[in-house]
Amino acid sequence: MRKAKPKKRYILPDPKFQDTLVTKFVNYLMLDGKKSIAYNIFYDAIDLVEERVGENGLEVWKKALNNVMPAVEVKSRRVGGATFQVPMEVRPSRKSYLGIKWLIRYSRSRGEKTMKERLAGEIIAASKGEGAAVKKKDDTHRMAEANKAFSHFRF
Repeated sequence: MRKAKPKKRYILPDPKFQDTLVTKFVNYLMLDGKKSIAYNIFYDAIDLVEERVGENGLEVWKKALNNVMPAVEVKSRRVGGATFQVPMEVRPSRKSYLGIKWLIRYSRSRGEKTMKERLAGEIIAASKGEGAAVKKKDDTHRMAEANKAFSHFRF
């Protein structure tokens, strides 16, 4: 057990939208420390979303992120030699982390040619309540629902 809890690091808002959630998303999107490329991919994807949907791209992205964020998840808990999947509520910080992670992971595995097209496609799909990232959230919720009987093992 560590002595003290580490200080929470606060991140600066992004240059275009002045939103810290966008910066967090771009930081997860970034590979090999190439932040300017990650920003370009994100901004181009938002422009593509605006073009395809005809609404504010940032609002569509936030709606997509809210559709992907899970409310409950299962955690393994050992009780008397048996391992149970115990459903637990997700903290707000972890909720946004999981939503961002799933949105990026499933946009990377899409079939479009460039990353901005993949990300835009996944954002549009998630805002409509479909796509692989939303399916992952539904699977997580279904798993928690199936293991509701073990909820008394919460720690």
